[in-house]
Amino acid sequence: MANVRRILQFKFTLPSKDAAPITAMIQAGRPFLEMWGGKNSRLLQNVDDPSRFVHEIEYDTPEEIELNRQQIASDPRVQTYLQSWRMFMAGTIEVEVYQEAG
Repeated sequence: MANVRRILQFKFTLPSKDAAPITAMIQAGRPFLEMWGGKNSRLLQNVDDPSRFVHEIEYDTPEEIELNRQQIASDPRVQTYLQSWRMFMAGTIEVEVYQEAG
């Protein structure tokens, strides 16, 4: 079973530039991310607009699961996690999935 590496980006705006609440939430969610194959995670704050953030998660997952990403997204545990994120956000959350080029 081959694994594929993906980089997931959550792009969002917080009501303030204080990253402490979202940092605590990311730390609390680390076991959940590891359960889904998460390897590395980092929170980036926009220099010009400090209320804008990007949370990047690098993960490895079996190729057949990656092909079924919509099924994973509809998992109740994933939906609960995303709902807790939405409580912190001032606007929408953009979610994008990347792979290394080449």
